[in-house]
Amino acid sequence: MWGLITLGIALVAGCLVPNRCLPRLPDDKLMHAGAFGVLAWLALGLATGPVSAAAWMAGLAVAGWLIECLQALVPDRGFSWGDIGANLAGIGVAILVRALSHHFMP
Repeated sequence: MWGLITLGIALVAGCLVPNRCLPRLPDDKLMHAGAFGVLAWLALGLATGPVSAAAWMAGLAVAGWLIECLQALVPDRGFSWGDIGANLAGIGVAILVRALSHHFMP
């Protein structure tokens, strides 16, 4: 649980810093997908069943959207549907990998 909270806080903090204050970073979309994939993986580990898992994933998707909305208020940042798509891709990959891992390694 602490890993999820820590990564979530770091993600939000990093997303709300003006670009000019950040070092040169690798591909933005890969970073979004990776961060949300890890968050989803951790959240799925906390889920107590399918309804709980769906609620966690929906919460992550909404959090990603909210972060993008807040970025529109930060200098040098802006709202990006591409970032939201990358967030959802990361969540989807985590769901798929978790499902396959449970299927092949029960």
